[in-house]
Amino acid sequence: MLAQKINADGEYLPIRDTLYTCAQDGRIYVTSLIFSAVEMVIIILRSIYLALLFTPSILMAPFADTLGSKYRKSWLHLVHRTLEKAGPAFIKWGQWAATRPDLFESDLCNQLAKLHTKAPAHSFGYTKKTVEKAFGRKLSDIFEKFEEEPVASGSVAQVHRADLRFRYPDQQIRRVTVAVKVRHPGVGESIRRDFNIINAVAKISRYIPTLNWLRLDESVQQFAVFMMSQVDLAREAAHLSRFIYNFRRWKDVSFPKPLYPLVHPAVLVETYEYGESVAHYVDDLDGHDRIKSALAHIGTHALLKMLLVDNFVHADMHPGNILVRVVQPRNSNNTLLKSKPHVVFLDVGMTAELSSNDRVNLLEFFKAVARRDGRTAAEHTLKLSKQQNCPNPKAFVEEVEHAFSFWGTLKVMLSIQLSVCTSYLSKYVDIK
Repeated sequence: MLAQKINADGEYLPIRDTLYTCAQDGRIYVTSLIFSAVEMVIIILRSIYLALLFTPSILMAPFADTLGSKYRKSWLHLVHRTLEKAGPAFIKWGQWAATRPDLFESDLCNQLAKLHTKAPAHSFGYTKKTVEKAFGRKLSDIFEKFEEEPVASGSVAQVHRADLRFRYPDQQIRRVTVAVKVRHPGVGESIRRDFNIINAVAKISRYIPTLNWLRLDESVQQFAVFMMSQVDLAREAAHLSRFIYNFRRWKDVSFPKPLYPLVHPAVLVETYEYGESVAHYVDDLDGHDRIKSALAHIGTHALLKMLLVDNFVHADMHPGNILVRVVQPRNSNNTLLKSKPHVVFLDVGMTAELSSNDRVNLLEFFKAVARRDGRTAAEHTLKLSKQQNCPNPKAFVEEVEHAFSFWGTLKVMLSIQLSVCTSYLSKYVDIK
């Protein structure tokens, strides 16, 4: 309420403090207006830069399949470099695209897969400054050894290997190898601005009949929320603790352990996990079907547990975030055929939780798949969409039902996947 006083004529006049407050409010308003104008100019300039940056790749794309392998190889390299220069939001899209060979050509997926661990890195000077500012101590006071060259760099942060100091009374220093994750400079502002631009383009797509059904504006908004959650590394540490608790009884799945109090929104120190990328065992390792089958079994059960039991899902499980360690059993001949794989999930900044309605629909969908009930599976698939734009839901249900009936006539019918779903659901869901 504004403070007032009455003069001799009975008129209300604001007191001096109120005048000062109004002046302050006016100054804040003007300052906010100036910042908004500056931000608008930055976004416009950024939009122009992105348009110029992507123009060569877009113009070359129609000829990528017709002008020979050398031309296509040059175009693939250009796409990769363009996404690198475009910033973290586009790098993350490239990482996602690399995992979708069902949508993109295999050579494009292989090229974009380099973004999983080899995104542009920032300087060691910035890393040193950020770590010291976050923890209020010199780098040499925290770490016995710190590798200047990052072991991996992603869209939001990069990881350095270091030896952590532990001091105990009357004992020698014990060295522990750790991973130091450091956020890239200005990544939060960059993501926010880029998604404002992308969201504007997505909203325009609503007025294009051929693109309206994709609902790009909704997808972009959801993706932006996931991306922004990755910026806070302290939140990722909390996610790690939750995953560690959820999988505390699992011997073949683990996560890095955050090392408190060395946790900060810009820096995360965690245990260093050794292993090979899962892509090595899936794509490069030939003749070891037992290992591959074991990995598929572990991965499927882990995902089903996250999805159906815990309702807390790792939402960024590309090959760069999944390590595999081959554990040699005791009293063995140390052959790969007798070894057991151990899966380590990294980079849990992006997570997802389903609403109660979505969770019920998903559970019913899996139960229908386990029963090979195509009609019920299709009906619950339609219910997963909040705004249903399917032009002919009845035809969709009938086609899915026909597809399930067709599967039933085949001897090879995803038997492993369905048996895993059925056995897993029988433990946690009442299937009658």
